[in-house]
Amino acid sequence: MTRPAPADTVTLRVPFRLAKRGGRKEMRLPEGIAPPRRPDDALVKALARAFRWKRMLESGEFVTVVELAEREGIAPSYMTRVLRLTLLAPDIVEAILDGKQGPKVSLAQVLEPFPLTWQHQAKHFSL
Repeated sequence: MTRPAPADTVTLRVPFRLAKRGGRKEMRLPEGIAPPRRPDDALVKALARAFRWKRMLESGEFVTVVELAEREGIAPSYMTRVLRLTLLAPDIVEAILDGKQGPKVSLAQVLEPFPLTWQHQAKHFSL
């Protein structure tokens, strides 16, 4: 097997910049170029936890959030913020799971208080 001569080499340059998002570095492409859709792992994990905890509370396995938080080894206040994610509109949950929630939607943002009506949530999260 022979190696191609240097004249056969093609150099491809792609301009990009690195940006921090959610404590990790992310490659940002130039304006006008859409990056491939990829779900935000932190958001997906938070949604999964929220619906799991909700199911555990509704089943009667745990009577209070404090009891469940103690078993999970987390603060009850954090658990209630995460549980609030079960109130998100189905289309917002689907967008997060598909990685289509938009670059401004982060775990920190969804853990902040948000409107309870689904119509207002879409405006709040700019979807």
